[in-house]
Amino acid sequence: MKTFYKICCLIALVGSFSCSDDYFDVNTPSGTADLDQLRINDLLAPVIFRTVEGQYSAELTFGNYTQYFVGQGGTASGETTASGLWSNVYLYSFPNIDVIKQKAEASGAIHYGAVADILKAMNIGIATDTWDDIPLSEASMGDDNLFPSFDTQQEAYDQLFALLDGAISALQSTDDSGISLGSEDLIYNGDLDKWLRAAYTLKARYQLHLVNKGVTSPQDVLTSIENGFTSNDDDFQMFYDDRSINPRYSTEILARNTGNFHNDLASQIVSMMNGDYYPFESDALEIDPRLPVFGTIDNDEDTEWKGYVSGAGGVSPDGTPGNVQFVEGGYYTRADAPIVVITYAEAQFIKAEAEFLANGGTTTSAGTTAEGYEAYLEGIRASMAKYGVDGSAYLDDPAVDVGMDNLMLNHIMKEKYIHNFLNPETFVDFRRYDFSDDVFTGLTVRESEGESGDYAGMWFRRATYPSTELNRNGDVVLANQETPVTPVWWDAE
Repeated sequence: MKTFYKICCLIALVGSFSCSDDYFDVNTPSGTADLDQLRINDLLAPVIFRTVEGQYSAELTFGNYTQYFVGQGGTASGETTASGLWSNVYLYSFPNIDVIKQKAEASGAIHYGAVADILKAMNIGIATDTWDDIPLSEASMGDDNLFPSFDTQQEAYDQLFALLDGAISALQSTDDSGISLGSEDLIYNGDLDKWLRAAYTLKARYQLHLVNKGVTSPQDVLTSIENGFTSNDDDFQMFYDDRSINPRYSTEILARNTGNFHNDLASQIVSMMNGDYYPFESDALEIDPRLPVFGTIDNDEDTEWKGYVSGAGGVSPDGTPGNVQFVEGGYYTRADAPIVVITYAEAQFIKAEAEFLANGGTTTSAGTTAEGYEAYLEGIRASMAKYGVDGSAYLDDPAVDVGMDNLMLNHIMKEKYIHNFLNPETFVDFRRYDFSDDVFTGLTVRESEGESGDYAGMWFRRATYPSTELNRNGDVVLANQETPVTPVWWDAE
């Protein structure tokens, strides 16, 4: 992966200018390439890079909403526009994806086009889950339509599924173009079987979003996931390197080491892992073995792990100061760490949840199928392996190995929550279950003492549209704007 930064910086933007007057040429960015100069292979790395960076950008706020972390001093985030995600989707990803598709269709490179469709579906998914209604059908028309209308979230999901289904079909068809993916594929290095499994896994993830809405069924999810990821080797993630360091390493470790603002670990994630919310029954187990991969106690005197209560001014749940910070050299806090989008372990938790629901499970019921229980255990095993820790004692503990008849939704979602540390997908999970503490044990809304504004004590459920879009397309944006505590379409009753 050490060449990806160089590849991504070659082409940041695709030029699409209709003015013929030489005067306007001065406004063409110096890094812009003319479409005719580009090969289809030139654009994939920048698209992948921006797609993954968009996930990180969203998590900068959503990770605070889901109480993976708090701001320095225990601060909670307020409403967000997620403007960084908007730029990655609309300025960098969609335009280049459209060019890839045009070139793929012209050359008959159906496999290349399929990968582009998967990436577009991924961008649509996180965009609509963030803002609800989004510009989509008219989003890439350039000068032909400077004021695009917005598609509803339901329409966005229809397009998302159509793209994934088309990609699945194309990847299982013969491509005679002679054009293949190679090192520009920063995820799978041209392995189309893994792209196919990624498409199925993403489809299952998005189908799961719609189960509570009644649009899809748990069986739909199970049908898709059966063709999804088969091991940790399939994980969709992009690694950084010493030349282009992981942005989380920069914002958490380098910032802290230089006395700048950084984040610390919230009590919700720490209490899920230190035995507070799920007391271990084995004397050999004091904490979840993954916890030191995420965080560390910030002083030598303390031995008890205490996360920061969201919005509570730096205290832990027992009223004493919080003491857990991001660990330097952790899985996500190395210079060369990956940003992870979706994994085999998540796929197993998707399967476990779908089996539980298909078996008639509710937020408070117990009992699942044999297949669902095995998926729950396999998800934990895969997570432990991914994070490089020995999970045998953890898996043997009766607090974890509760048995098929005793498994509850909170057990599944606890493990998914821990495994998906720093993944914006957790914000979807919180909303799907209405921030329920039956499902997410111990979960409470951020402390609102001293909080100003209209939304104190309320859960944020979406981003508002960026000011840049409001300035450019104000009437349309205002017609679609909702408050940040208004449920998105699939979240509404």
